[in-house]
Amino acid sequence: MELNGKVAVVAGGTRGASRAIAVELGRAGAFVYVTGRTSGTQRSEVNRPETIEQTVELIDQAGGEGVAVRVDHLEREQVRALAERIDREHGRLDVLVDGIWGGDGNIGWGKPVWEHSLDESLRMIRLGIDAHIITSHFLFPLVIRHPGGLVVEMTDGTAEYNAKYRKDTSLGFHMAKAASHPLVVAEAYQLQGYGCTAVAVTPGWLRSEAMLDAFGVTEENWRDALKAQPYFAISETPTFTGRTVAALAADAHKERFSGQTLSSGELAQIYEIDDVDGSRPDAWRYVVEVQDAGKDPDTTGYR
Repeated sequence: MELNGKVAVVAGGTRGASRAIAVELGRAGAFVYVTGRTSGTQRSEVNRPETIEQTVELIDQAGGEGVAVRVDHLEREQVRALAERIDREHGRLDVLVDGIWGGDGNIGWGKPVWEHSLDESLRMIRLGIDAHIITSHFLFPLVIRHPGGLVVEMTDGTAEYNAKYRKDTSLGFHMAKAASHPLVVAEAYQLQGYGCTAVAVTPGWLRSEAMLDAFGVTEENWRDALKAQPYFAISETPTFTGRTVAALAADAHKERFSGQTLSSGELAQIYEIDDVDGSRPDAWRYVVEVQDAGKDPDTTGYR
């Protein structure tokens, strides 16, 4: 219980890597506020069944403690109210994980900006950039209250990959995700005088609820998806990212990473963490060296 006495917020903790991070932070002893737009009574535009309350149930099952708070992080007053509640109930915030997204339905793979829906492009910007800045504005005053605070901006792709290799996404998606890299550089600079750390974290090929559904498989038979996408062989569970972020939060010297974008694979090597099956996937190295190079989808040496 390395995070006993710590308080965390996982914004957008409804599903995927963010849900797993919330569970692992709770397992490690932190009290976790799980926020998002899909609750037991309301769904977001993503229109999936996972809820913030279910995430808290998983935290409880892991031996942790948390609470679900429905928050639309694009609504300033809702985020302000969240900050006031945390201040009132705990007076501190030690870990802020910003996993707000919900824009997958707007991506428009391969469409040039003039063909892609302008509303969908701008919606991704709102979800991937505006919501993160609004969240930082209201919650950072709690983070800086005590040295050792950690901010994690969740993203998709390493800084190098997004700058050099990513070519098939729409402009809006690329901007929404690539913005995480300069965002944490600026956040790290602003937090350094308070002894706090800001990083971006990207999972690899993620076996999230939505991805498994897209392939028509479950976690138990996920390898059946390799018939449609052989490179999915490098995929990892959300728990893998959750474990690595929890380890980072407990690291007394995490400030050495401030301003960087880190992958789940990198963090796993640093903290010697395995996925639930005992493997240690290094997805982004695999994507560059094997997948994008069109090589045989063998994962030997990459997990």
